Amino acid sequence: MRTDIVIGCDHAAFSLKETIKSHLQSRGLTVADTGAHSEDSVDYPKFGIDVGRAVSSGDFEKGILLCGTGLGMSMVANKFPHVRAALCNDLFSAVMSRRHNDANVLVLGGRVIGDVLAMEIVDTWLDTPFEGGRHQRRLDQFDTIEDMTRESAGH
Repeated sequence: MRTDIVIGCDHAAFSLKETIKSHLQSRGLTVADTGAHSEDSVDYPKFGIDVGRAVSSGDFEKGILLCGTGLGMSMVANKFPHVRAALCNDLFSAVMSRRHNDANVLVLGGRVIGDVLAMEIVDTWLDTPFEGGRHQRRLDQFDTIEDMTRESAGH
């Protein structure tokens, strides 16, 4: 069985993650859930690392991360090469993150948005294609940044 998307959250967004996971499954997608698996307090970086690594390695084309605000998960996921995590708590950001930035990780704030808006954002994000063209040229520059970072670190 192929897994289509990887998802992770912290305790603050556990309930919303469960709702989104069910929604994704109702769309016919197979979901790999890295946790958290309850509302018990956890350190969010672990789950951001799990999803960021899975997308960065190419094991998954797309991921979804959730925490209280979405800010911490965005910061963690974007540490990984080839990850373009976008915090989208509105529909316009979801559309533009895909059209112009080819975002491959959607990040949501579980304490910022409600379930209905979250489902609309997820659907919009999944259904919006990348436009390519001049936007691809700009994304190619991301690899240059990653190369410079590796060089300055002595790798």
